[in-house]
Amino acid sequence: MSWRSYGYYGGWRPYVPVAQRRANAAREMAKLTKKAGRAVSPVVLAGRTIAGTFWGKAWCDNLEAYSDYSNRLPRGRTYIRNGSVVDLQISEGKITSYVSGSELYKIDIKIKPLPPRLWKTIQTECAGKIDSLIELLQGKLSSAVMQVVTRQQTGLFPSPKEIELDCSCPDWADLCKHVAATLYGVGARLDEKPELLFLLRGVDPSELISRASAADIVRPTAVGEPAAIADNELAGVFGIELDTSPAAKTPAAQAPAARKARRCKTPPATPVKPTRRRRPGKKPQP
Repeated sequence: MSWRSYGYYGGWRPYVPVAQRRANAAREMAKLTKKAGRAVSPVVLAGRTIAGTFWGKAWCDNLEAYSDYSNRLPRGRTYIRNGSVVDLQISEGKITSYVSGSELYKIDIKIKPLPPRLWKTIQTECAGKIDSLIELLQGKLSSAVMQVVTRQQTGLFPSPKEIELDCSCPDWADLCKHVAATLYGVGARLDEKPELLFLLRGVDPSELISRASAADIVRPTAVGEPAAIADNELAGVFGIELDTSPAAKTPAAQAPAARKARRCKTPPATPVKPTRRRRPGKKPQP
């Protein structure tokens, strides 16, 4: 099929001003919203900064670190800044967006889940270093934790080989400007909802906290002695209720104690009946 069959003139589409693109996209999105029955979630930037928080900037930095994407990212930055990403949805393992160009294009991006072995490695390396879920999501982390969660290939961010890209535009490149704008849009969205990164990779961020808590609970009582866990702490770690009442003790545990008590038993002292003093000059009652 020739370029002209797509409506191109001289091999290129005629330029459409940004304002007209937005107006056309708004009409198309209104139709889609009515048909799908869901709200539209556009990416709106405050100024030219795409991302300002820890997670948003880390996502964009990781995106720009891959040479596979380097030659296509600048146009994507232009599109995200002029408000061309008119809808962006993030779910487990999937990013869906609509980007306004010469037409309204649909983008589908599939992200592979984080490998379970890698997730366990991240949990182990972060154990004891993250105090709360709020601290984690706000990015208030030590440099050691930041290096673990943001490193290429073995961190939380997907590598190019874990990303499958698709756009409805006629551009032959996998990473077209519409896809690039969508990926930058994810960084902007993580500014607002950093928990979406964990949803996208199919992991639970609270597991980083529970792993750290379990490591803190098991602590040595003295040098060279095995660790001891209190009953209430043990119940919290394994999610069980322990019956610590005297009736809960087994007969096997009671038997040695009972035999020891019988061997050490001494006869009770003979009780002495208390006497009552009489008042002077008063006879006792019969």
